[in-house]
Amino acid sequence: MGDPYGSGVGNSPGEIEITGRLTAAERTEVDALIEAAAAEDGVRALDERATLLLGMPDATRHLLARAGKASAEGDESGEVGEVVGYAHLDLPAVITDEPPNAPAAGSPAEAATADLVIRPDHRGRGIGQALADALIAEAGRVPVQVWAHGPHPGAARLAAATGFTADRALAWMRRPLNGPNARPLPDIAPPAGVTIRTFAPGNDEQAWLAVNAAAFAAHPEQGRWTRADLDARIGAEWFDPAGFFVAERDGELVGFHWTKVHTGQVRGDEPGPAGEIYVLGVAPHAQGGGLAKALAVAGLAYLRDRGLPTVMLYVEAGNRAAVGLYERLGFTRAATDVMYHHEPAG
Repeated sequence: MGDPYGSGVGNSPGEIEITGRLTAAERTEVDALIEAAAAEDGVRALDERATLLLGMPDATRHLLARAGKASAEGDESGEVGEVVGYAHLDLPAVITDEPPNAPAAGSPAEAATADLVIRPDHRGRGIGQALADALIAEAGRVPVQVWAHGPHPGAARLAAATGFTADRALAWMRRPLNGPNARPLPDIAPPAGVTIRTFAPGNDEQAWLAVNAAAFAAHPEQGRWTRADLDARIGAEWFDPAGFFVAERDGELVGFHWTKVHTGQVRGDEPGPAGEIYVLGVAPHAQGGGLAKALAVAGLAYLRDRGLPTVMLYVEAGNRAAVGLYERLGFTRAATDVMYHHEPAG
């Protein structure tokens, strides 16, 4: 595995360009950088939200490090001006309207999120530290949270050098769906009075948002989804309502299981195609009766019947109830992503 954070020390950082909108040429360079890093590291440095933000004008801050500009010693590989490092900074309330229960501006719960990546042939030159310092400066008095995808030693080194501390852990879990190592799925019926059907675009959006907000009220990202966030995913190329299951009782949505199909490489030694438990949630008043397990199995059966060899998911590593459910369904932990947090001085 490489070091996507370029955390070498000894080079004085140069100027980092910051823009609210990538040009077409810059987007092409950033996409190529991300793909080169993923090929080296076995995991994409940008998560889904950050990838969506690449194409949203003025929705985020884009930080670009160019060859010959991010190191006092200069760069011999790559042409001067070529993008060799990238970070994004998603400041609070920049993209979408905040929900009614969102924290007040400047509250401790509010933080900017970021990802950064360095082209493999430019790592160890201080570019990662230059980008991290620029992220902190651009965020000002707002805390910054950066995800490290996978167990990269460079992430811990860069965090220590720039004042970030580990804050959260996200478990990546997977299990076989088809083939000789696939464990049969249990036959689980939904609780009495509950029916499971597929999501109806144009009809279910607001009801789904309400259930999602209630189910993930304590989650710092998922519970704050807005209609714009949902519409962005529904408009994505991968979206298929046939794999989006909702549970209904007396005409009320009380839970859901949204699946996703990856056609290309997922991460590590998972070449794809693969299924994903994209997000699974149950309204608080409907929890405890086995609905989560029934929804999980409904989605897993759908992915299995599509012939997918494996299925994966991401879950908060400290959520014992959710981790336990997935372990009982045959999932095992394959990797852990870590969020690093920086609190502004003063």
